[in-house]
Amino acid sequence: MQGNLPPEAQEKLEELQDLQETAQQVATQKQQAETELTESKTALEELENIDGETTMYRNVGELLVETDYEQAQEDLEEKVDSLEVRVETLGKQEERVQDQFEELQQELQQMLGGGAGGGPMGGAGGA
Repeated sequence: MQGNLPPEAQEKLEELQDLQETAQQVATQKQQAETELTESKTALEELENIDGETTMYRNVGELLVETDYEQAQEDLEEKVDSLEVRVETLGKQEERVQDQFEELQQELQQMLGGGAGGGPMGGAGGA
């Protein structure tokens, strides 16, 4: 069917496919950030139940490095704040991509025959 489409419609269809791919990528990134945020919040909550004198470690690449309570708490709070901003940003990006997708989809439908119904531009019907 794509071979029979006018060039403008073919271009819109390709843009739609690109937007769909972008939407999937953004959704995946958002889901990963949300998962990481949940894990970090859980770790922060668990930290509240730990004695401040307890020896703690954190991952640095492939190593576990000793850290103190205050540093661990500060690092987790910064991570949570950063992830909250990331999730919010990805949510907004997801909405923008969805809006663009819907607009483009409507344009394509109008190109392929949906535009003959006399939409908002057809206000001068002679009766």
